[in-house]
Formats: sequence, C-alpha cells, structure tokens
Amino acid sequence: MDIFLAIFTYFSYAFIITAYSIKALRYLRMPTHLRWELYPVMHEENHQYGGSYFEQVDWWIKNRRKHFIKSILLFLNEYAFFGSYFRLQKSYWVVLYICHIGFILLIAFQIFCLLGAIAAVFGVEVSSKSQDITGKALYYFALLSGVICFLSGTIGSIGLFIKRLTDKNLKAYTSPEVYFGYVFNLVLSLVGLYVWYYVDPTFSQYRGFWKGLITLNPENVEPIMALFIIILALHLIYLPFTRAFHYISRIFAFFLILWDDEPNLRGSNLEKKLQALLNQNISWSAPHIKTGKTWIEQIERPKSGS
Repeated sequence: MDIFLAIFTYFSYAFIITAYSIKALRYLRMPTHLRWELYPVMHEENHQYGGSYFEQVDWWIKNRRKHFIKSILLFLNEYAFFGSYFRLQKSYWVVLYICHIGFILLIAFQIFCLLGAIAAVFGVEVSSKSQDITGKALYYFALLSGVICFLSGTIGSIGLFIKRLTDKNLKAYTSPEVYFGYVFNLVLSLVGLYVWYYVDPTFSQYRGFWKGLITLNPENVEPIMALFIIILALHLIYLPFTRAFHYISRIFAFFLILWDDEPNLRGSNLEKKLQALLNQNISWSAPHIKTGKTWIEQIERPKSGS
C-alpha cells in the first residue's frame, strides 16, 4: 500500500503540472485578442483619470514609461480579496471567499508539509518543541494552514452549493460538474478534518509520508490517512478538467488582455502577428463575405476605374 500511495502521489503531481503547463501554453499561443480599449490601464502614469500615452504629442517616437508596481498591487488585491465580487453581491462573496481561502491554504499546507519534510531529511526537528526556529515555524505554519483550509473548504463548499442551488440567477448557469466539484471539495475537507482531529493532530504522520516521498523510502500510514492521500491525489488529477485554471488564467486576463495597450507600430512584433492573421483564408461565407479569400483580400476596396 505504501508503494502504491507514493507512486499515485508522484503521478498526480506530475499530471497536474503537465496539464496546467499545456493549458498555459495554449493560452499564450492563441491568436492576438481584440483590443478592449478600456481605461484606465494601471501601468499608465496618468491612470487616475483614465489618461494614456496617446495624449502625448508624437507618442509613437517617445519611450513609454510603465509603472508595473501599480498593476501588480491592484492585481494582488483583486486576487486576494475578490473585490469585484464584493461590490456586485456581498452574500455570494462571503461563501466564495471562504471556499477560495480553503483552496489557497490547501496549496500552502502541501508546501509547508513538503518544506517540513525536507527540513527533517536534513536533521531539523519539526515540532512545537523544536530548538530550531525553522523547524518550529514550519510546524505551526503547516498546522494552521491545514486546519484552516479544511474548515474553510467544508464551510465554503456547503455555502456555495446552497447559494447556487437557491439563487435563481446563479442556478441558471451552474452545471452539474460545478456541483460535483463542491461535493468533491467537501469530501476532501471532511476527511482532512477527521485525519487531523482523530488520527494525526500535528500532521507528523503526513509529514513523514512526504519525507518518504523525498527519500524514495515510502512510509506506512494508517488506513484513514491513506484514504486522505488518495482523495488528495484524485483531486489534483481532477483539477485540470475544472475551472480551477482561472487561478492562472486571471494573470493572463489582467496583464495580457485587460491592461494590454501595446501600440501597433510599423515593423513591430504585433504588426507581424496581425499580418499573419489577416493572411488567413476565410472558411465561411455570407452575403458580404466570399469563401477562400484572405481577410486582407476581403477588406481591400477596388481601385477607382476598375
């Protein structure tokens, strides 16, 4: 059983990393998006009133100054607190935020357990009584993030399930797969709570499992802990097939779409990309569109006298 758990865990992490990488590359290789032309753009110097570099005389020959710190701070604020949801519907924001905190802390819990296992491999005692400040910090970080993530996951999953089931506006576009995801998260959180409360209150056994993964010497765990490890691995394999990729795609949406104000200058990379798109053949037809022509041929006007 210990060998199976180790192999299954290796596979689950390799799978999610590979699947997310493939998805990210597909996003980055997609055709150039349609410009939103929405202002303010946060890296602009005069973003407070929606100003842009187009206000400057001869802007195309001047160096552009981008204040990326402002963009990053606003993005982190939105990413961490979901301010747009709060402004639109506070009751939905509450359960959504609790659930997302659980998801984020689940990632943190795995990281702290991994770091604790690495520290243990190098002889650092990871416990509340450790004389090493690193060992003590990793112990408490893992404990707090684990307990809070399982509690938040339980409350948030139940709250979102009920909210989407009872709110007619949300229910209208909530698919069965979304409800299944809430149930899956709930099961994972409940099993995690049980493991913490009845089996492994300090997560030392789970940290030992991670140590075995690092040293390639898998350790035996109790049956309920084995169940938790299997559910967590299944959860990792399941995530790439859900909307959870929005944790990454939101980065693209903000920086590569919403705040993309790159000018289309002659000879620029953007011009080359747009030119390649305009040279594509049209595969559909309409009264004003002819099949087989490129977009450039379609939009070219006949010369006078022809």
